[in-house]
Amino acid sequence: MLIKIIREVLGRIIVAIDFVTRPKKMQRTAEAQQQAEQTAKAFSLYQFYACPFCIKTRRAIHRLNVPIALRDAQNDEQSRKELREGGGRVKVPCLRIEKNDEVEWLYESSE
Repeated sequence: MLIKIIREVLGRIIVAIDFVTRPKKMQRTAEAQQQAEQTAKAFSLYQFYACPFCIKTRRAIHRLNVPIALRDAQNDEQSRKELREGGGRVKVPCLRIEKNDEVEWLYESSE
């Protein structure tokens, strides 16, 4: 119980630091931004709100200025079920990529 409370508090601190130090968004032409937004429709990020690796991934998404749909695999049972059934395990962050009627699950935040 105490570990869970400590983890939650530390997670909230990390989220607050992320908010304050968030990187600047990439600037594109209107056409290039529209293309990026169209491409992003094929992506969904399954994540936990206070997970450091998820924060790292969300920072990269913010910096790249790409509107990727976020799925809360911690509190939303439907998203958790999709991640478990589609990706094979509940491990975050996980990027769901739809391409040519196929789905790829990418689990590494560094990629």
